[in-house]
Amino acid sequence: MKPLSKRHQNRHAEAARTDESRLHKARFPSMSLTREVSMRSFLRSLAFRCAAAALAIGLIPTAVSAQQAWQLVWSDEFHGSISPDWHFEIGNGNGGWGNNELEYYRRENATVENDALVITAKKEEFGGFHYTSARMTTQGTRSFKFGRMEARMKLPARMGTWPAFWMLGSDINQVGWPASGEIDVMEQINNAGTVYGTAHWQANDGSYASYGGHMDTSVTDWHVYAVEWNTTSIKWFVDGTQYHVIDITNGVGGTEEFQRDFFLLLNMAVGGNWPGFNIDNAGLPAKMYVDYVRVYQPAQGVNIQIEAENYAVMQGMQAEPCAEGGQDLGWIDANDWVVWNVNLPVAGTYTVQYRVASLNGGGTLQLEKAGGSPVYGQLAVPRTGGWQNWTTISHQVTLPAGQQQIAVKALAGGWNLNWLKITR
Repeated sequence: MKPLSKRHQNRHAEAARTDESRLHKARFPSMSLTREVSMRSFLRSLAFRCAAAALAIGLIPTAVSAQQAWQLVWSDEFHGSISPDWHFEIGNGNGGWGNNELEYYRRENATVENDALVITAKKEEFGGFHYTSARMTTQGTRSFKFGRMEARMKLPARMGTWPAFWMLGSDINQVGWPASGEIDVMEQINNAGTVYGTAHWQANDGSYASYGGHMDTSVTDWHVYAVEWNTTSIKWFVDGTQYHVIDITNGVGGTEEFQRDFFLLLNMAVGGNWPGFNIDNAGLPAKMYVDYVRVYQPAQGVNIQIEAENYAVMQGMQAEPCAEGGQDLGWIDANDWVVWNVNLPVAGTYTVQYRVASLNGGGTLQLEKAGGSPVYGQLAVPRTGGWQNWTTISHQVTLPAGQQQIAVKALAGGWNLNWLKITR
């Protein structure tokens, strides 16, 4: 029990304080169809793809991602290890994964360094091939329909390398490719400073179709590559800047594939029909870094009420019976503080309300991260005329997402706290 201040002594005398365009052949998983997309089939389907392009709107890279509130539903942060949700495809597939790729995929080529995934393409003899790399997928473990899929990546930009972050329809083993659909979140080839985002699907007439966009960027630096996908569109972003979009409303142009579940893939090919076969052996080994992969879905409304007495740790305040039920925290002097655990689904602007009482007013509370920094905001506590005469005060603050500890510190005392509520 801390010593009574003069204010506390006076209170004893009172009553109870009451969140592109290009075409190429897709990369086939080991159990999918090995359908080749030849120049002849390209010409046959050109008319359709032009029509698809008219239906799909490609935006220039100046539109910034709208402030949709997102809730994190899955991630791999690669903190010391690779999630068991990933499994590794081994070998060279059928016909170099449908692209005449030159590498042999091995689990050993995927490692974690400094809390980042590293896929390394090497010049080495293995399994009858001259190069090795890694290819990993969440097929059979994690599938998603709609949301924001993003990865923070740094690419090697070497002649012959083809790094990719992409998605395939979960029904590929049943319907084959391209009927399964494919969403290439990010691809890059050779030493070019350009990234590509593309959708692939099967048109209504059974032919192959694709529609893509591209954006120039410094690929050897860290960037966040993302798609935002819903029932009507797929949009592509680099660091929040949108550079491409396709309309999939009501399955237009045969795009109903994109109304189904998809799984994630990460890989780095060596050579192939698109990057070509001029490999810079002196540039190997080459490393593709992935800081994290995250999947979000639209956040629901947030309404979290925290009873003051349900704290994680507290200094100086005291719990006491509350006229509104339960307990409140009182006997609050300057520099007293209290910490609670809270889990917020998305970073952004929140309204924080406080249920307070103060006989004479003059108090000030400060909302901060536990430990004192950053400070989120301050509020004056008004006079309510009694220690159990309650009123609600509020302010808007910007809070981060995730499990965290928030604290209220008294910059000036003389008030009680019953609860706080966080909403958006």
